[in-house]
Amino acid sequence: MSRIIAFVNQKGGVGKTTTAVNVAAYLALAKKKVLLVDIDPQANATSGLGINPRQLDRGIYDVLIGDQDLRNSIFQTEIRNLHVAPSTISLAGASVELVNVENREFKLDVALTSVQHYYDYVIIDCPPSLGLLTVNALVGAREVIIPVQCEYYALEGLSQLLETIDLIRTNLQPELTVTGAVVTMLDKRNKLSSEVVQEMREHFPHHIFSSMIPRNVKLAEAPSHGKPVVLYDKRSKGARAYEKLSEEISAQDLES
Repeated sequence: MSRIIAFVNQKGGVGKTTTAVNVAAYLALAKKKVLLVDIDPQANATSGLGINPRQLDRGIYDVLIGDQDLRNSIFQTEIRNLHVAPSTISLAGASVELVNVENREFKLDVALTSVQHYYDYVIIDCPPSLGLLTVNALVGAREVIIPVQCEYYALEGLSQLLETIDLIRTNLQPELTVTGAVVTMLDKRNKLSSEVVQEMREHFPHHIFSSMIPRNVKLAEAPSHGKPVVLYDKRSKGARAYEKLSEEISAQDLES
């Protein structure tokens, strides 16, 4: 069975999509079969893998709303072992359309049953909210990784997110666990960064990955070229950090 991991944080701009895309890329380059599910209407993970969401005639929206088989909405990326179930413009209205749908929280969970045995990892990139799309992702996932930006308000909102995860575990998906948090946008020259990391270690009740993602211009540039950072500049600090993070994540396979 595959590991199904949702990358989630209701705050925007924390490096969530960057983390999902680059972890997926490095896992695929390590010869793991990986599916990235883009359930964010902004479609940044889709475009960050070189696929133009405006040119697609199908995507994850058709799976959630149109009951299309997920296998028919999967595309090959530039990396051999990495596939994507893309977001399209239509996904923006999905939260409203799902409101009156029976078993609306389980749409993605049911869809993943047709493909999860093909993959070692299913990575889900969530929108920056705790709405129905994110709930679908959390019910479909078995693990959660929380990217946390290294800034003053880093822990703000995390308690609400953890409460939401607990509610979903209690009522909808008892197998859901928090694998840990990953610190992003770290600036070691900044005293505040070390203080935020220390505060995380003191107050965050779950594992914090030792690999921390630095502020890095190559990470910011890569999506505009439609590439994960490993294909854009694999020698950059950002690339090396994501390689180490993916190794940490895959090392957990041996522990489980």
